[in-house]
Amino acid sequence: MTSVIGLTGGIATGKSTASNILKEHGFYIVDADIASRKAVEKGSTGLKQVQEVFGDQAIIDGEMNRQYVGSVVFKDEAMRLKLNNIIHPIVRDIMDAEKKFGLEKGKNVIMDIPLLFENKLQDTVDETWLVYTTEETQISRLKQRNQLSDDEATSRIQSQMPIEEKKQLADEIIDNNGTLEELAQNIETLIESKHL
Repeated sequence: MTSVIGLTGGIATGKSTASNILKEHGFYIVDADIASRKAVEKGSTGLKQVQEVFGDQAIIDGEMNRQYVGSVVFKDEAMRLKLNNIIHPIVRDIMDAEKKFGLEKGKNVIMDIPLLFENKLQDTVDETWLVYTTEETQISRLKQRNQLSDDEATSRIQSQMPIEEKKQLADEIIDNNGTLEELAQNIETLIESKHL
């Protein structure tokens, strides 16, 4: 019996690393970030719709001008909703098709969705797994990875749903406060306990 698992985390919790480890264990990965890029790739309907709503400056060399669109939606909630209304349905269709493909191959499917709980997508998967670290670990990893100050790292983390809140919502917690080896071990233990 194949399962569809929603994998999520917070910024700098190591969700992508966990996703790669799960892939090595034979899980079929459906990545929301990749689907979001496909939704507005060159020549796509999504990109045409973005151009209609945001104007010609939203396109550079046939690609979406992410910096421009980002700056608009950051300041304007109504425009952010318009962008989401264009991209989200396309992303959903792409991810549904990929999920179906993975299941047809007889694989367990990981739906790698950063905003799983924020967008209330728990009901689209069989269970939810959270890659978890403490906020202190998130801050120190973010500072290291992106050369951010304490304040910059903290404000990025605080712009997301608190990791402790996600912890309450998740079916399973994958602890990633330690080393890469410990993360791999924690994932292996979870897979074995689930007989996946």
